[in-house]
Amino acid sequence: MHAEDGAIDLIHLADRPGTSGHSVSVRVLGRYQPGVLTGHDLLECEIVIVAEESLNASFVVTLFPEDLEDWEEVLGRLEAGRFATWLVSGRTPSLRFKPQENGGLLVSVHDGPSTGITATLPLSVLPPTWTADQRDLLTRARGVYPREVVETSPGTHAWRRDRHV
Repeated sequence: MHAEDGAIDLIHLADRPGTSGHSVSVRVLGRYQPGVLTGHDLLECEIVIVAEESLNASFVVTLFPEDLEDWEEVLGRLEAGRFATWLVSGRTPSLRFKPQENGGLLVSVHDGPSTGITATLPLSVLPPTWTADQRDLLTRARGVYPREVVETSPGTHAWRRDRHV
């Protein structure tokens, strides 16, 4: 999903149109430090939560390449119908996903590092393909922002030889 401002969704979970209007998204805004070896593969993102007119909040986060790998593992847990958490390092807000027996999903965003606020949104009417849709978004984000830096030894970074930029 492309936003009008050029951002792309890494995650987009929303009730079907005409229902609650609840949604949780993680939008990739761009590279954290484009062209700088140690910051090029980090992604500047925002977590956006919307609950109709009662709540509209966003939290800026910087994602490491490992965070994308962790998201892929979380999707595997969710496909199996299991509870999962993502971004639990303590450096960013975290997300918790609790599948419901009715096929819905409770999504909690906890901003522990900054405000201490937790917002939990019930998403009761997700499409049956929602996990596959999230995998497609992850694949798209990786395609737009491929990993282009390697750590050749601890603290030493280099551009990948197969770099596309």
